[in-house]
Amino acid sequence: MELSIVADFEDFFPSMIEKLGAEGFMVELCDGFRSLMDRDKGLITFESLKRNSVSLGLDDIGDDEIVCMLNEGDLDGDGALNLMEFCILMVRLSPGLMDKSEQWMHVHCE
Repeated sequence: MELSIVADFEDFFPSMIEKLGAEGFMVELCDGFRSLMDRDKGLITFESLKRNSVSLGLDDIGDDEIVCMLNEGDLDGDGALNLMEFCILMVRLSPGLMDKSEQWMHVHCE
């Protein structure tokens, strides 16, 4: 028996950038990071993500799924996400931002 899970996903990041501007969008990403991080470590850890998953609407998320989320963004291999890793992961997971990333980078990084 094959299990098929379909997620309904709407990417709001491109419209957020249009409304907030690049700086406002980054403030929102940083606020999101702070709401999920372990206050003592300054990182998003397994425990902090599990504790805060309810606020994300992920009431029934399993430990394996939390580990997968962390592993997806953990670039330095420490088992947690720092602010930069979190921001990179969020941008990578946004199809709309990835489609416009080259155009957006030229405008904001020159």
